[in-house]
Amino acid sequence: MHPKDNRYPEYIAEQIKKGTTTCALTCKDGVVLAADTRASAGFFIADRHVMKIQKVDNHLAMTIAGGVADAQNLVDTMRYNANIFRLENKENIPVKSAARLCSNILFNNRYFPYYVQIIMAGYTNEEGGRIYNIDLFGSLTTEKFISTGSGSPVAYGYLEPEYKEGMSVNDAYKVAMQAIAAAIRRNAGTGDNINVAIIDKDGYRELSKEQKAAVGVVF
Repeated sequence: MHPKDNRYPEYIAEQIKKGTTTCALTCKDGVVLAADTRASAGFFIADRHVMKIQKVDNHLAMTIAGGVADAQNLVDTMRYNANIFRLENKENIPVKSAARLCSNILFNNRYFPYYVQIIMAGYTNEEGGRIYNIDLFGSLTTEKFISTGSGSPVAYGYLEPEYKEGMSVNDAYKVAMQAIAAAIRRNAGTGDNINVAIIDKDGYRELSKEQKAAVGVVF
């Protein structure tokens, strides 16, 4: 479709909706983030090995869904601000403050929006594990568990009955992987593999291939 066509913005928005499933869960001792690895452009698979969980700081990370370039730019902006906050204040930026900053950036660009949907997640001793869902206009919500992307309705179908308050990160990451696997089985824009990250008192870490294989998810 030609960019000057009046339907072009709607067409782009529809294409961006297709693809990706990410989720995040709060736990008694941290947070868990999981995402698939497929990048799609409409019905075309552009990349099978995309890391959709991005580390912002040692206590903070975000998942990305939507336009890749917009999301990467936002991740870089958040990393910059988290580093500046740590250098100036000699402490890590609170998770709530990082989420509000990301929300403000998106709201201020609402007329030329970033085509993204973000989950901001982190853990501090003061706040515990916190996750925030932020849409392209800057709307900010928080829940015990969140899923974004085209496969999120399927992921929620698994998360709703399986998530339990007070879960440990070691139990929660298995639930998160099963939710993403369910989305891979039922959503064409989601697929190829699963990445998982945990943030707790020891900081940010990603699960190894061996740890993920031990869960035995099928997709």
